[in-house]
Amino acid sequence: MTDETIIRSIVEKVVTAIMQQGGYIKLFEKKVKVNASNRHMHLTQEHLDILFGKGSGLVRMKDLMQPGEFASEQTVTIVGPKGSIQNVRILGPVRKYTQVEVSLSDTFVLGVKGVELRDSGSLDGTSPITVVGPKGTVILEKGLILAQRHIHMTPEDAEKFGVKNGDWARARISGKREMVFEKVLVRVNPNYALEMHVDIDEANAAMVGSDTWAEVL
Repeated sequence: MTDETIIRSIVEKVVTAIMQQGGYIKLFEKKVKVNASNRHMHLTQEHLDILFGKGSGLVRMKDLMQPGEFASEQTVTIVGPKGSIQNVRILGPVRKYTQVEVSLSDTFVLGVKGVELRDSGSLDGTSPITVVGPKGTVILEKGLILAQRHIHMTPEDAEKFGVKNGDWARARISGKREMVFEKVLVRVNPNYALEMHVDIDEANAAMVGSDTWAEVL
């Protein structure tokens, strides 16, 4: 058997295998874990002191997937023009800004119209909200947002996925209610863990569970 015949035989076997698997080979599966982000807030130390008393610290309840971040035991009530929502969880650690993240459904309960869809920390021009804690009240002139769905990645992840910080991606969630999410913001940082965040309305629409993955398109 000549070298050409051997090579042709190998190629034919590879092509046959590819066609049996649907006509293509995935060299790298661009999949990311999806987690639902329920309503929550981030606090400055100043506002934490007002809401829970001078010198208060956040009490860790459970760690989150992103390194260093955690859900605290403390909760607050947020109050809008027409209604309020109790037991809004505070996420730690404390930050340089105070921000309340809700779903579109929550804005109807609160009676707040025109809440901006924003990336975390982009608060100029956002809606006001009142936050009530056990020791005091904080009236925010801005800080209420709908969180833009996004994917956390390390620089190494971004290179594999062929994206960079600030890019927009598309992500397909398979299952009984398969859905393709457009305009998923890519956020790249060496300290991130690979994870996609959607809010609770988006998660319910796609039936996101505890073991849901999305394919980045």
